[in-house]
Parts: sequence; C-alpha cells; structure tokens
Amino acid sequence: MPLYETVLIARNDISQQQVDAIIDGVVAQIEADGGSVQKREYWGLRTLAYRIKKNRKGHYVLLGLDTKSETLKEVERQLSLNEDILRQLTLRVDEIDEAPSPVLSRKGEDRGERGGNFRGPKTAGRFESGRGRRSSEDREEYRARDEKAADAADEGE
Repeated sequence: MPLYETVLIARNDISQQQVDAIIDGVVAQIEADGGSVQKREYWGLRTLAYRIKKNRKGHYVLLGLDTKSETLKEVERQLSLNEDILRQLTLRVDEIDEAPSPVLSRKGEDRGERGGNFRGPKTAGRFESGRGRRSSEDREEYRARDEKAADAADEGE
C-alpha cells in the first residue's frame, strides 16, 4: 500500500483531548479498511502564519499513514466536513521516517541551548539606563553644530 503523511490543523478552541478523539476516529477508520498508522505526533498549539476562519492559533498533528488511496480520500472527506479541522494536507511519500519530525526535534533544542525565550542582550536604545534622558550635548545635531563652530573658530585665528 502507498505511504502518506498528513498534517492537520485543528481549532484552538478545542482541547487536546478533543483533538486526540478526532485523530482516534481517523485511525479507527484507516485500520478498519486494512491500513495502519505508522507515525502519530502532536506538535502542540502553534501560532498560524495568517488567520484561518478567524483563528490565530491551531493544534497541529502529523500522521504517517499506510493505507489505500480510496480510504484516504474518504478520511479527507470526513475531515473536511468536521468544523474543528481548519486545514489538512496529505502528501504521498516513499518512506515514513520513524525519527521525530524536525518540528519536534527543533522544539527541544531551542529550549536547551538558549534557555527559553532568550533574545540576546538588550540594547540601550534611546535612553541609556532606561530612566533618564541623555543630555542635549549628546545629541548628534548639537555635536555637529559644535564641531562646525570649532572649525570656524580655528580658521578665524
């Protein structure tokens, strides 16, 4: 039987248990027709790149399927009728990798290396200490004016 990878995005209003129930229904339907699910990954609640049906976030799930194309078409039809599923994408693949997907492996590395949401050292920005303003002599236009006046004084001597 051909191999497929399917990614589903479910609404953020529903709980993870409800997402699991939807996926369990898909798995039961595939196994009833003689197929199998070789891989099942829950990627978590993630921010969408753009709004989909007024949602900004969604539950992502990856499935590695070994099933007939007719069964897959019926599963996709059932998912398209389900209001909790925002999007789905199914691709035919040559083999299903048993290792964790890059999304899951990257998720663990980011937290280990950088310790969470570290964005680097904070720059001083407009205010040096964040409390008071710089003095007027520090402003670039005043320095340029003072240098021009000093050059004019040097030429006049």
